[in-house]
Amino acid sequence: MKKISALLILSLALSSLTYGQYDGTAPKVIQFTGVIFANDSASIIPGVHVYVPQGGRGTTTNPYGFFSMPVLEGDSIIFSAIGFEKTYYIIPAHKEPNSLKLVLYLTEDIFYLEDVAIFPYPSEATFKAGILATRLPNEFDQSNLNVWMNSQVMREMYRNQVNSGNANFRNAMNEQMNYNRYQYQPAANNYLNPFAWSSFIRSLKKN
Repeated sequence: MKKISALLILSLALSSLTYGQYDGTAPKVIQFTGVIFANDSASIIPGVHVYVPQGGRGTTTNPYGFFSMPVLEGDSIIFSAIGFEKTYYIIPAHKEPNSLKLVLYLTEDIFYLEDVAIFPYPSEATFKAGILATRLPNEFDQSNLNVWMNSQVMREMYRNQVNSGNANFRNAMNEQMNYNRYQYQPAANNYLNPFAWSSFIRSLKKN
């Protein structure tokens, strides 16, 4: 008798549950789809969170602002995205079978901060002192240039300047020409030249 009573109670419970599902009292499952735009009606918003807090269900919009998820009649939906205000939507009673489409516009949530001036020094006086103490990268090059342009240094450099390529070439050509001209003539010996000795003696008397 106890087993029969338990089976009877279980069958009654199942029948009542089945009757409740088909008499319209159970919430209807709806496929909720939509597209989300910004309030300018021209920009889609990807990455918007579509969330049902009570059921712990949710999804996000794809790169084209589209989303799709199953919901129940009466669910409270939250739409949230960075830079936009949260928007709430309640799934209404729906007559069409298993389909609900929505086009939603989110309002931008922008907060403008006041301008802030940032300085690398704590005070204007410290900043001026730092600027005056700054050394240019080529400052020493400029100082060296001023030294090298000194007139005395330039004269000394000109006095000791090595012959240019043209001067060396002319000197080599002259030596070669003199060699070709005098190679078959006896070399002059000024030690045996009386005129050279007389010039030398006159120069000694003048000094």
